Amino acid sequence: VQLVESGGGLVQAGGSLRLSCAASGSAFRRNAMGWYRQAPGQQRELVAGITSGGGRTNYADSVKGRFTISRDNAKNTMSLQMNSLKPEDTAVYYCNADPSTGYLFPWGQGTQVTVSS
Repeated sequence: VQLVESGGGLVQAGGSLRLSCAASGSAFRRNAMGWYRQAPGQQRELVAGITSGGGRTNYADSVKGRFTISRDNAKNTMSLQMNSLKPEDTAVYYCNADPSTGYLFPWGQGTQVTVSS
């Protein structure tokens, strides 16, 4: 599976962004997936996960109620709607398999999200 993230940008605090992840290959639709982020000097962290069929989602406490993960298996895409953005959401965002799968696909280039105060 090859992963390509897009949709990042510069936004003011309180604003919104919608990130997209485009995946190649049929393995995407068979796997639980997640959105990760990595801020400068920090480890990469999982912010949201979704089951293979899209029926269940989970979120990090820091984004719960503000971010929404979704997927379209027919189009091999996944999205992250981010509302009420905060400066601490600033990071490079990546999509990949959810940790529950026990493995990761090769990382994409990520998409930069910068939230100004």
